[in-house]
Amino acid sequence: MLETGYKIKPSNTFTLQKNIFYYLILFLFIFSCSKKSRSPLEQEDYPFILSADLSSLPLVESKNIVFYNLNNKPEDLLTTLKNNGINTVRLRLWHTPQNENSGFSEVKTFSEKLHSMGFKVWLSVHYSDTWADPGHQIIPQAWEGIEYDILKDSISNYTTKIVKEINPDIFQIGNEINPGFLLPYGDINNETQFIGLLKTASEAIRNNSENCRIMIHYAGINGSDYFFSKMQSLDYDIIGLSFYPIWHGKDMEVLSNTINQVSDNYKKSIAIAETAYPFTLGWNDYTNNIIGLEDQIILPDYPASPQGQKKFISTIINIVKNDSLGFGVSYWGAELIAFDGPTSENGSPWENQAFYDFDNTALPVIESFNDLNY
Repeated sequence: MLETGYKIKPSNTFTLQKNIFYYLILFLFIFSCSKKSRSPLEQEDYPFILSADLSSLPLVESKNIVFYNLNNKPEDLLTTLKNNGINTVRLRLWHTPQNENSGFSEVKTFSEKLHSMGFKVWLSVHYSDTWADPGHQIIPQAWEGIEYDILKDSISNYTTKIVKEINPDIFQIGNEINPGFLLPYGDINNETQFIGLLKTASEAIRNNSENCRIMIHYAGINGSDYFFSKMQSLDYDIIGLSFYPIWHGKDMEVLSNTINQVSDNYKKSIAIAETAYPFTLGWNDYTNNIIGLEDQIILPDYPASPQGQKKFISTIINIVKNDSLGFGVSYWGAELIAFDGPTSENGSPWENQAFYDFDNTALPVIESFNDLNY
């Protein structure tokens, strides 16, 4: 009985308690969902990502190379890129590489430097000790032969460590995972385990960061719609695609249509996670280059010249920017000049696609990221 001079009927008390319980559960559900997932509409205030993959920059800088800006003045590479609109740096992370390059310690130290300079950090976490791509998805040696459930625990712990200690702004789960990742466990043909491993990583990210965006990365445009149809039960934010004309086609309209279709079908933000283009078909060391022939590029629209390289990247940026869910573009190998000298047979296969010419002077392509038309 209440000391207020009146009584509440038992039935009303029960109804009141039930309503309070209902609204409490509803509030907790809404709060939980808003904390752990984001729709593309909730990312409208996120800046359009203009990125360069600079994973090998610590190695390149160890060679004491002097870079020159667009005015032919000596300038730190990161400063030049920041002054020309690059707002994000993409870095690969290998589990236990043969040396320190792309290992946890190097990537953590580099990420701290990047954050201190105002860059966002986009981690491409390969979940491998070495390169992961459509032809290679080799499980880290430390995890070989373990049971599936133990592997999930290992992924969760490893992912949690990355998020807590490196604090990436964008976390890419795997790299070009067309066939799956962490093979043989995460083979795409074993969809239950493949999605299960992705969910384990996604949950670890969500549980340890309120702001980190999650990306799933597919190489190419053919088959991308089918691939991302398998991801509909997964909590992630961004569709990432690689696009290199030598491997993925030379039709920019097909690229544009695919981006529009896939982002619209799955209501996800979308990015070109990797792309590049040559400023020459020449070479500056004895290492065989990825691109060296005219039939590997888009002619006549995009010649292998400084202006052709710039035009290609400007087109890619505009295609993504003009999509209603366009998230950003990242250029691969921007730093991969002939860093080991002109006679090296183990140098750069990418020096004719870098952001710098053979005298280490910045190329016009850098201006593509600072174009006020975007």
